[in-house]
Amino acid sequence: MDGMTSHFVTLQDRKRANLARIASHDHYLVHEEPDGTLIWEPAEVVSLTERKLMEDPELIATIAANREDPSRLVSRDRSKSPRA
Repeated sequence: MDGMTSHFVTLQDRKRANLARIASHDHYLVHEEPDGTLIWEPAEVVSLTERKLMEDPELIATIAANREDPSRLVSRDRSKSPRA
C-alpha cells in the first residue's frame, strides 16, 4: 500500500461510522466490490443543466476561444440590472 494510510473503522449499532478524523471531502460515491470491499470516491453533485452544458462541445469550444482571446469578452454594467 504505497502512499496509502489504513484506518480501523468500527460500525455503530445502526451501521454508522464517524469519518471526521479521516475524511477530507464532504461527499463520496461509494460502491461495493463482490468481495465486500467498499470503494469511497470523492464526489460532487452536478445539476442536470450543468451536465448538459458541460457535454455541449460547441459551448465548450466557445468558452475556450473566449478565454484565449480576452478581447472577445463583453463588459456589462450590472448596476442597471434589475434586482430580485
